[in-house]
Amino acid sequence: MELDINKLKETLCTSLCKEVGLYPRQDNRVIVDTPFRFPDGDSLLILAEPISTGGLRLSDCGHTLMHLSYSMDVDDIAKPGNRNELFQRIINENGLSFESGQIFVDVSTDDIGRAVFRLGQALSQIFDISFLSRNRVSSTFYEDLDRAIHMVAPNARIQKNYIVENRGSAEDYPVDYRLDFPQGGLPLFLFGIPSNEKAKLATLVIQHWRTEGLQFTSFIVFQDQLRIGRPDVARLTNVGDESISSLGAIADMRRKFERLYRSGEALPAEA
Repeated sequence: MELDINKLKETLCTSLCKEVGLYPRQDNRVIVDTPFRFPDGDSLLILAEPISTGGLRLSDCGHTLMHLSYSMDVDDIAKPGNRNELFQRIINENGLSFESGQIFVDVSTDDIGRAVFRLGQALSQIFDISFLSRNRVSSTFYEDLDRAIHMVAPNARIQKNYIVENRGSAEDYPVDYRLDFPQGGLPLFLFGIPSNEKAKLATLVIQHWRTEGLQFTSFIVFQDQLRIGRPDVARLTNVGDESISSLGAIADMRRKFERLYRSGEALPAEA
């Protein structure tokens, strides 16, 4: 049995049209009601309004970022890093514009159908930034770690990507962060652990500098300790001094840092 393409097309168009509603507002804009939903079930907001150059502007009126703010700090999207790159790529690939928190596209009246689908797809993808894949989350972990460290330690005492001075092959054994404490306390070497591979590397680096006779306190920050293989966790925690199981344990990091700050120097105020 052969498909009747024309009849199928007519049926499909009719079905799709039934899923889209247009509802005028008093401000001369029109709500475009579509079946598109955010992953949590809430509807996407799309408004259409005429523009002076002719045609229409389809906009989310800032609703997407507002909705996203319930599950993450949307200011992170504007900062240089992986989240910002992903956001800009979604905007560019779908031919959209972003201004003052609003995501929009200007189109001719005849092109409204395609634009609605394009905008709806993009808004769903942008919302998914808060539900990044495991690999992409790993790539943003270091951004989140850096922010967390600066929340609990004075900037002047933080050295990122630290290379031990005056030691041979030191570049082969880098330290994610060195933090210095007042009144002669041991320097703290902090390592972020988003994967099994990084757990192995951190174990090797800590063991190397112990063997070299370097005096320091090691601090391990797991992205999610439960996702790291038990043998790797065991080896790392055996050589490490302090650790927290995830970046969600910021309060534990602050408490342990306060114990290490032997002079009672004030830490930054909690956000």
